[in-house]
Amino acid sequence: MIQRFIELGEGYSDLYELIEIAKSNQHRVKRLLALQTVDGDKTVLSLAVVLHPADVGKFQPIYICREGLPVNPLKKSQRFELFEALSEELQQQIITFKIKPSSAFAEKELYYQYVIGILRLHHMIPPLS
Repeated sequence: MIQRFIELGEGYSDLYELIEIAKSNQHRVKRLLALQTVDGDKTVLSLAVVLHPADVGKFQPIYICREGLPVNPLKKSQRFELFEALSEELQQQIITFKIKPSSAFAEKELYYQYVIGILRLHHMIPPLS
């Protein structure tokens, strides 16, 4: 099975696209993820939608808005509230992990391999087959 991250971007329009992907593929949504990262002195979230693998080809996409959502402990982000509304609509719990920032890796692909390893370890996605 091939599991691959598909990065959308970090802005509002990218989050809207992520939400639209989840809504239009409701029957395939496996998990909603919030990956919390501390990079220097700021805390940010990566929001992701994991879809069930396609029947043909066994490709499992993980759509992500990488490190685009600043975390303010005093006030909940309006963008995160949109993701929470999606969670309620799809009746899917948002699963949160604290992970290393992508800047800790020499290449973006190494970062995504690290995150896939974490997701496999916690049984969020199936093992390599």
